Amino acid sequence: MQVITSKDNELVKDIKKLKEKKYRDAFNKYIVEGIKLVGEAIQEKADIETVVVCEDCMKENIFDKKLMYEIAKLNCLYVSSKVFATITDVSNPQGILAVIKRSEQNSKIDYSEDVIVVLDGIQDPGNLGTILRTVDSANLKQIVVSNETADAFNSKVVRSTMGAIFRVNVVKSDNLLDDLIEMKNHGFDVVVTSLDTEDSVYDIKYNKKVIVIGNEANGVSKEIQDAADNKVKIPMLGKTESLNASVAAGIMIYEYVRNKLGK
Repeated sequence: MQVITSKDNELVKDIKKLKEKKYRDAFNKYIVEGIKLVGEAIQEKADIETVVVCEDCMKENIFDKKLMYEIAKLNCLYVSSKVFATITDVSNPQGILAVIKRSEQNSKIDYSEDVIVVLDGIQDPGNLGTILRTVDSANLKQIVVSNETADAFNSKVVRSTMGAIFRVNVVKSDNLLDDLIEMKNHGFDVVVTSLDTEDSVYDIKYNKKVIVIGNEANGVSKEIQDAADNKVKIPMLGKTESLNASVAAGIMIYEYVRNKLGK
């Protein structure tokens, strides 16, 4: 087993580049890190290009035999702990990460689902990751994100998805308004949250609906609100006037789940 001990190794340098969005986009790859996420990537048959393993962690026997058996079938890169420390993006790494190839075939919107969740400028990685998990929990298979939305493949988002990143297709929209019009042409109604309405999220049926979740500070952009078929608000009994974006998304997505179970 050859162990890479130089941080200047070309393979190591290429993997380190994936910490930056411009390289993730250019190479169409991203990193997942940790025993659980690498295991889920294998289980979900993600397109794994390389598994990077810290040699010292192997000696400590922190990986179970089943995982070692699975990664042995893949292209593995063994590195020293010092080299791994230059690649990892977490403070207490478990000594394993994987480079995943993104599928270029998953760049189109699937119009066969009952609900399409759209993110209009979500900035916080934690919110984005939580929304992806919620979408996955509702058995929805895609999410559409605007150019202004945070990168779904940055390490913080990937970790917070808890594996949903392998099951939910992230479709990037270069022109969200045009794509929403196309969704309407496919029979969908666009639903946005707004304080400028008396209609509640509980007043509509969530079939063939596009749920748009807006920016944490400014909400859904005006041009998207103007294109909406339904404006709704989440009723609140207390003094709080607004909710966290991921909480609002969860309420609306689970109203769809409730409607679905009611059938």
